[in-house]
Amino acid sequence: MHLGLFLEELREGASHPAFFRELIDTVDAAEAWGLDGVWLGEIHYLPSRSILTSPLVVASAIASRTRRLTVGTAVHVIPLRNPLQVAEDVATLDQLAGGRFEFGIGRSGSARSYHVLGIPYEESQGRLMESLELMRIAWKGEPFSFAGRYYRVERAVVAPRPFQQPHPPVRIAALSPSSFVRYAELGVNLFVGLRGTDISELRGYVDAYRAAWRAAGHAGEGSVYLRIPLYAAPTEHEAIAESRESILFYFKRQAELARQGMRSGSAGDLADELSGLSHEHILEERVAFGSADSLIHRLGQLIKDLHLDGLVVEPNPGGLIPEPRVMRSLKILADEVAPALR
Repeated sequence: MHLGLFLEELREGASHPAFFRELIDTVDAAEAWGLDGVWLGEIHYLPSRSILTSPLVVASAIASRTRRLTVGTAVHVIPLRNPLQVAEDVATLDQLAGGRFEFGIGRSGSARSYHVLGIPYEESQGRLMESLELMRIAWKGEPFSFAGRYYRVERAVVAPRPFQQPHPPVRIAALSPSSFVRYAELGVNLFVGLRGTDISELRGYVDAYRAAWRAAGHAGEGSVYLRIPLYAAPTEHEAIAESRESILFYFKRQAELARQGMRSGSAGDLADELSGLSHEHILEERVAFGSADSLIHRLGQLIKDLHLDGLVVEPNPGGLIPEPRVMRSLKILADEVAPALR
């Protein structure tokens, strides 16, 4: 069972140097306390939300100061870049990390960055899948040409080859119910999250993924990592009270981003849903907050129900939890919760 941290959040009022200092302090704690990995988000053109705009650059820095942590992206929005350049960056990073890199990819649920760059969001799914196809060819390190709908390559050889062969593990973010089936048929492992989905709904989506995986004839059942906001405290009451303001802000902001970033009726529906979430519903369906004992029970049940291979926790959803309390939460996770789940 993989237990990692998802890092992306810009703390309310923090300077840019302070953001990176806290990120590195968190990475050092994860390495020292025995957690399994650090996963980096990617946000563009929204500095009030996050300044983690270059996850592969940050991943290289993390790889250079750690010895055992997995370093991953969750997720790299590859439709916004040329996939051949991404293939080179990923192979180089995998070499520097000595094979500790995992490549989480996605198209993002927001069209904001696409609009800024002049890329139609309607092309995002096609660009994502074509990019993955192109990169898998490029990582072979052999001369090739490629002619797709969105990208063309003439007689290229990509070097270096990745440290891991044939390439680093690829994990893709599933957002819509149909994407769970589509990615299962392609034999791709998943990241799933709870920003727009209840845990009770997610069970059905994962079951559909498992069924489609088996129907496609792939070995095993596929792999699913769940990204979930998590906050631990000495008591249940403290965990809920200390995180309340931050988690309510977290979902309020997600609703605002949905309204600003998308131009469809479904986006409006999502924004309305997020803005209407009660604190009680959030605690029941979208997060894992509590004491060590209650977290062991809740996370253990999620692992069982969803047949999870990994949990990637958001340690400060909303960015309003003071840093000492975030570090205390992570220490409880590492020392008391993680041993019971492995």
